[in-house]
Amino acid sequence: MSVPMTPARFEELVSDALDQVPEGLTARMDNVVVLIEPRHPEDPELLGLYEGVALTERSSDYGGELPDRITIYRDAVLEMCEDEEHVVDEVAITVVHEIAHHFGIAEERLHELGWG
Repeated sequence: MSVPMTPARFEELVSDALDQVPEGLTARMDNVVVLIEPRHPEDPELLGLYEGVALTERSSDYGGELPDRITIYRDAVLEMCEDEEHVVDEVAITVVHEIAHHFGIAEERLHELGWG
C-alpha cells in the first residue's frame, strides 16, 4: 500500500531534505541537478539514482558536460513507506545517499555509515 501524497508535497519534502544538507557541502556541489520522477523504468523499486561523474573522478579537462543527475523516485519511496513521517525520513536518507555519490562515496561505505 502506498502512502497518499501529492507530487507537490513530495517535491516539498525533497526540497526540505536538500535544505538540511550542510551549506559547506551544497556549496561544493558542482554541475548537478536534482530531479523527481515517478519510478525508474528498469528498476521500479529503486528509490534514488546518481548519474554523472563524481567530483573525485573529475580531472582538469572536465568541462562542457551536461549536469550530473540525482533522481528521487517518488512512487517507489511512497510505496515502501508506512506513513508521511516515514516518507520524510526516507526522502532525507535518499537525498543524502545520492549526494554522497556525487562526492565519490561508494555504495558499500554508505551502508557502513548507515546511509544505505
